[in-house]
Amino acid sequence: MANDRIKHTAKRVSTLRNHFINHERFEPLEAQFTLLLEKRLADIDAGKTKEAHGMALSGPSGAGKTTAMSFLAQRTQERLKAEGRGDRCIVSFRVPSPATQKSVGQALLRELGYQISSERQVWYIWDLVRHQLKELGVAFILLDEAQELAPRGTKHELGSVTSMLKTLMTDPEWPVGIILSGTLELESILNHDSQLARRLKTVRFNSLSPTADAENAIDLIEAYCDAGEVAAHESTQEQAMGERLIHAAANQFGLVIELTIAALEQAFLEASPTLRREHFAKAYHCRSACGDTLNPFIIPDFYRVDPREVFPEADT
Repeated sequence: MANDRIKHTAKRVSTLRNHFINHERFEPLEAQFTLLLEKRLADIDAGKTKEAHGMALSGPSGAGKTTAMSFLAQRTQERLKAEGRGDRCIVSFRVPSPATQKSVGQALLRELGYQISSERQVWYIWDLVRHQLKELGVAFILLDEAQELAPRGTKHELGSVTSMLKTLMTDPEWPVGIILSGTLELESILNHDSQLARRLKTVRFNSLSPTADAENAIDLIEAYCDAGEVAAHESTQEQAMGERLIHAAANQFGLVIELTIAALEQAFLEASPTLRREHFAKAYHCRSACGDTLNPFIIPDFYRVDPREVFPEADT
């Protein structure tokens, strides 16, 4: 019976992780991307080969950037495929680390479905990239974890990679839009290369405020409860609960979602019909191995807890 409950819980959690809930910061991102996309498609339909433009999404780690961009890219690709534009209009991949001109080119080719020997020279790899992009009709390339483009040793590789991205955007035969998503380090990369930056619209996912955004956090709890088919207990609907959750998530929207799903997991394991604050406390304990005296869902003065710390020592 216990094993069956665990399996059932795992399936429900998997469903929730794939469930995207629209939020206010997603709307400007979607609007910017949709405008870029429609402009690019209009140029393609008109047979124009003017340079393409792109977008950069930055924000702290845990802000929900990857989830938002993945959902947007997937939904847009499904729409474009239904319109008969093919199934590779948008290609996404994670920037390898360390990011070199060669490693980025190889990663992009693999995502395009083309395997290549690591012995090939850089110029050959990128010539093949440009050829495959045109053959497949790729309109946009999404590079996640784009902060990895930052130099680890010298600025030479950063310059080489960003120059190649600009080359793709200005290719005379088939220009491709570039979408970058990464942590705040991405902003320094764009400031390093003004030519690349001027071709990109920018969106930032800022950190949340425990007081100003508490109500939104409570609404999110209720939305995930609806998706998980459990009731939200009154203990999860108080202003202070929203503040506790945002602080426990280090003020990051993506981590708010992670903690909410983790709390629902605890409720599922108990076969509880309601999601209560104690489920959040258990979820936080599982993540940080903290005692009750350092659990922001238990103690009154929860702001003294460092939410980034794991295995915290109890007060002495």
